[in-house]
Amino acid sequence: MNWCMDCGSALAEAEVEYEDKKSDAIDVGFGVVDLKDLSARVNVDIQDPTDIVIWTTTPWTLPANQAVALHAEIEYQLVQVTTERGKQNFILAKDLVASAIERYKLENPVVLADFTGSALENLTLQHPLLTDRQVPVILGEHVIATSGTGAVHTAPGHGADDYKVGLQYNLKVENPVGGNGVYLPTAPIFAGEHIYKANPKIIEALGAVGRLWAHQPIKHSYPHCWRHKTPIIFRATPQWFISMDQKGLRDGALNAIENDIEFVPNWGKNRIESMIEGRPDWCISRQRTWGVPIPFFVHKDTNELHPRTPELIEEVAKLIEQEGIDAWFNRDAKDFIGEDAEQYNAVRDTLDVWFDSGTTHYAVLEQREELESPADLYLEGSDQHRGWFQSSLLTSMAIHNRAPYKALLTHGFTVDENGRKLSKSLGNYIPLEEIIKQLGADGLRLYVASSDYRYEIAASKEIFSRVSDSYRRIRNTLRFLLANLNGFKPSTDALAVDDLIALDQYILQRANEVQQTIIAAYEEMNFHVVCSALTSFCINDLGGFYLDIIKDRQYTTKADSQARRSAQTALYHIVQAFVRWMSPILSFTAQEAWPLIPEQTDKYVFTAEWYDLPVSSKANLLSEADWQTLISVKSAVNKQIESARNAKLVGSNLSAKVELWANESLQTVLNQLADELRFVLITSQVVVHPFAEQGEATEMEGLRVQVSAAEGEKCARCWHVLPDVNTHADHPGLCGRCIVNVTGRGEVRKYA
Repeated sequence: MNWCMDCGSALAEAEVEYEDKKSDAIDVGFGVVDLKDLSARVNVDIQDPTDIVIWTTTPWTLPANQAVALHAEIEYQLVQVTTERGKQNFILAKDLVASAIERYKLENPVVLADFTGSALENLTLQHPLLTDRQVPVILGEHVIATSGTGAVHTAPGHGADDYKVGLQYNLKVENPVGGNGVYLPTAPIFAGEHIYKANPKIIEALGAVGRLWAHQPIKHSYPHCWRHKTPIIFRATPQWFISMDQKGLRDGALNAIENDIEFVPNWGKNRIESMIEGRPDWCISRQRTWGVPIPFFVHKDTNELHPRTPELIEEVAKLIEQEGIDAWFNRDAKDFIGEDAEQYNAVRDTLDVWFDSGTTHYAVLEQREELESPADLYLEGSDQHRGWFQSSLLTSMAIHNRAPYKALLTHGFTVDENGRKLSKSLGNYIPLEEIIKQLGADGLRLYVASSDYRYEIAASKEIFSRVSDSYRRIRNTLRFLLANLNGFKPSTDALAVDDLIALDQYILQRANEVQQTIIAAYEEMNFHVVCSALTSFCINDLGGFYLDIIKDRQYTTKADSQARRSAQTALYHIVQAFVRWMSPILSFTAQEAWPLIPEQTDKYVFTAEWYDLPVSSKANLLSEADWQTLISVKSAVNKQIESARNAKLVGSNLSAKVELWANESLQTVLNQLADELRFVLITSQVVVHPFAEQGEATEMEGLRVQVSAAEGEKCARCWHVLPDVNTHADHPGLCGRCIVNVTGRGEVRKYA
């Protein structure tokens, strides 16, 4: 069993973490007792001392050694070298002879014999520390010849492989180490000493008897207790187990994994499947002073359970329900089984905590009427494939023969800028309060949702700054949408979608496309895709295109004109959908905005369903491809205006005149808008010419642009620079379009 000396208890695999540890790696010789027996086995006359050499990083386990294991099919060599003490023979794996001899600082090994490990089975060896103990050579499948010596020191009391192979050879399971890491009084040597303090003494003793052939410290990955972050040891101790195979628990769990559970992401399936396939029986007992008890009574001589065990478990459970856990620990065995207590011991072990958490499907889901079992989803970090995910699956299979969940979602860990897991013990943990103070609660939610949780999630000030910018863009977009709906009454002011201006129909179509992407992403739990789609719609479709264009209509056309109401109708539908899109992630912001939507009747956005965005039943005046062309042209023109602004040729966009030299296909698109093209490009004047090598080249094929100062004066109302400003005596300072919007029926828009 995995054993933590600080906990004083066995540990489950889920309670073990691997960290680097510095250990003493030693090569130790086990001398062959009967050289004649060895000679007969390898067909060579052997007269000189011969050692089978083992390599180990746990010298403290040598007092518990009961055998040396070889692999039956690995090729070994008997080699001879010359040492300060004379000739010495070694038995080593053939592939490891060179590296071992170099490690021993010896030279010129002479090969005396070649053979497989099976030739040496049951050969007797002398224990290097205990003169009164001789141990056999045994054969094991766990032995490898890729490192070390090809011979494995075997202590069944200190290793799973050792224990298993020891059962095959009926080896004694000796465990001379106590739960605190101190050799027991019954230990053959070093009794009363802690194993780590005894390590150097063991190494010194091996050197003194001439059995230490190499010693070097190494740094390697080693199991540590997840609570104390200290190295664990392996001890053979009596424990309670749930069999994985006796009642088909393993096969049932694997069948559920294959056929009944959805995994997000997909690699989670392979991970838990491989763990279930290879896991040992489940050790459910722990040696802790407090916890959920295992209320068993075991016969002192036979170790059999009391015949009334099921009834006693129920009796103890009812008592604990009334008085708490101490009801078990504060009572004697006779309080439960009377006179039988003379023949039985009460088990004081506690249940593995993973058994506790693994039965929440029964303790929670199945005890509350408002909940359903199995759960729709279990979600946790990737470490829970060996923890909660697995213990929940196994207990549910045992109780109901089905999985406790329909789907498993696995997320990575939050790491710092150096890729290290955030941890208080490492000092790189960032308190949530600090993040909320910087980003707000919704900013924190956006940071989490925008990260691809399938992988490690990086946290740093730079990342938080980017998230803050994204949140600010979303919130400012929302504010613009709501501000431009001030005074708008959907019940009386909204237009039918077929009557909307072409640009407004287009943006509703784009919103509908974005909504389909967002809904699909939510259903697939790809929240980073939701955030990406939401942010992109804000930046590119709205902020970078649509909202800039409609400002002219919003602020210069008649308040109740078709042009303005068309834009407001589109904004109304967009904000209805937009707030719903963001509500699962930016919950506080969404609810803050919800009642500000005109004629809103529902109290909470969270009880609303997805908004049914209207789409025109008629074809748009401009095709989808035409709108994409206009967006590209607008981008190209903006770059040229920016260059002209830097050259002090123009000030704002509205102070510019833009001339376009376009090829035939581009002209067809641009000329459809006629005078309304200037509203799309947000300039005062636009002239389209047949393509010619004039103006400045752009990134678009077949388009050249020239920007110059617009001709005329600036209209005091719309800010467009036009030749007819101040040519109307009754309306000084205004252009003709604004006069129509102020005193007449208002201008008519078809496209933008």
